[in-house]
Amino acid sequence: RPVKFGGVPIAILFILTIATAVTFHSVLHIPPVFGMLTGLAYLKFYGYFLNQKSKSWNHGSEYPPGANQDPYDFDVFSKIAHAEWDTLFFFYGVIMAVGGLGFLGYLGISSEYIYGEFGATNANIMVGVLSALIDNIPVMYAILTMNPDMPHVQWLLVTLTAGVGGSLLSIGSAAGVALMGQARGKYTFFSHLRWTPVIALGYAASIWVHLLINS
Repeated sequence: RPVKFGGVPIAILFILTIATAVTFHSVLHIPPVFGMLTGLAYLKFYGYFLNQKSKSWNHGSEYPPGANQDPYDFDVFSKIAHAEWDTLFFFYGVIMAVGGLGFLGYLGISSEYIYGEFGATNANIMVGVLSALIDNIPVMYAILTMNPDMPHVQWLLVTLTAGVGGSLLSIGSAAGVALMGQARGKYTFFSHLRWTPVIALGYAASIWVHLLINS
């Protein structure tokens, strides 16, 4: 299926949004959320341009090559409105629970046991598997809250395992949960399971390559 008119600039704006969030945090020392909101402003400005362009096409102007000749009515907020509240409450609840466990001291005890008994490498591999069952965002938040004493290489490893390991199941990443809500019936928990063996192979290979490079 051909990409609709405006699709490529929106993809570029997505990359620019990530760059803005990183720049805000590393250069200006502003929370990354403001960079993401600035990216939303990029998209809204370009969405206004698309809507105006669509109106001009429908008043007799020549359509550009590959353009969809249906009215655009591009509204990103209408897409955001389709997000399930259950999903948002899930993330809020899990992060609140992790914060409570950290406040009560249970995360510190867990950190001493997991990283003390199994070692940093094995513990970080377990974190990746655990992130597939819970979600990689709260799992990584828990690790940052525990703040185990480990070298820089192991911090890179846990970032890798939490990110890749979370994709083993559709519920292991925010993107998967959101996509299940948006594409109901097309992308489900069980349809994702077909790819789990391939993802697991990539997960093991990524860990092996990381350890090989940093050995």
